[in-house]
Amino acid sequence: MPRAARPLAKHYGDLVWASLIEARPAGLHTRQLVAATRLKKSQVARGIGHLRDVAAAEHLTPIIYTYKDGYVFSDEPADWIEYEKKQFRQILGRLTRVITGTLDPHLARCPEDEWAQLAVAQLTGVRATLAQLSK
Repeated sequence: MPRAARPLAKHYGDLVWASLIEARPAGLHTRQLVAATRLKKSQVARGIGHLRDVAAAEHLTPIIYTYKDGYVFSDEPADWIEYEKKQFRQILGRLTRVITGTLDPHLARCPEDEWAQLAVAQLTGVRATLAQLSK
């Protein structure tokens, strides 16, 4: 369930939404959104967050980001899948660093720690799932 939007985030999201719809099928980078909406960079970021949390689901229009085009509403499922895979790869990288940089040394020093054992057992499955999804 999407979180409830704060009024300003909704306003920023509406401005970002309108700018992206107007630019369609092209996308806009953050600096272009700042110029188009006359918002600050942080406000554009809140607007993008609102779009991701609420508006995209309401309008059934995924918002993706590419280095080439910036933020864009794409109608191509292949674009959505490529973006989703990139996101899963990033999450996988962060999760792997938590496991190898924190949990593995934790378990090496305290092998009987029940919490660390549980965390490693659960996250190993998540890690395998993310690895499959990011392929």
